[in-house]
Amino acid sequence: MEISLTVILIAITCISSYYAWKSPVYMGQSIFTPYRISHYGEYRRFVLSGFIHKDGTHLLFNMFTFYFFGNVVEQFLAYRFGLITGAVIYVFFYVFAIIIADVPTYLKRKDDPSYHALGASGGTSAAVFASIMLVPLADICIFGIFCLPGFILGLLFLGYSIYQGKQEKGTVNHDAHLYGALFGIVFILLLSPSTGLDFINQIKDYRPF
Repeated sequence: MEISLTVILIAITCISSYYAWKSPVYMGQSIFTPYRISHYGEYRRFVLSGFIHKDGTHLLFNMFTFYFFGNVVEQFLAYRFGLITGAVIYVFFYVFAIIIADVPTYLKRKDDPSYHALGASGGTSAAVFASIMLVPLADICIFGIFCLPGFILGLLFLGYSIYQGKQEKGTVNHDAHLYGALFGIVFILLLSPSTGLDFINQIKDYRPF
């Protein structure tokens, strides 16, 4: 059975998250802390924080989402660039999304030693919105019951992330959802500009009933 890169990335994230739960030292060295990055040059946190999660629920939600949408992006890149090149681009896409999505928070919080965040929010959001750009009318179902076309649910998700980001509570970086989503959209448009026109044409033809 062929194992996709998406599954490998999920496995790495699960192992890393579990290890972080068992090792407070590793958690402390990996969690996204803008102050320590700015003042101590601990740039590894940009990447490592994307492979650890707050708890099982946080991990399950991110990885469940990434599994479905990441596979769409992975298959698109493999088809367009070939298996090897597509795989390299896909890994770059995911890791770079995690980093880029945290940059705005880093700039805003780099002098705040009390701020911490963690999770694959940037990479997951990038995969979701890159997938939505490719197949905007594909239904996304919440708990297998409430289903909406991807582009509509995507807009609702962005609104939710903006609202939660303004609350500035907890260790989940909701701003990373927003900027990860934007990165996913821009990434796909740069690789395949025609996707933008296809997206618009599909939306124009959408009828809810």
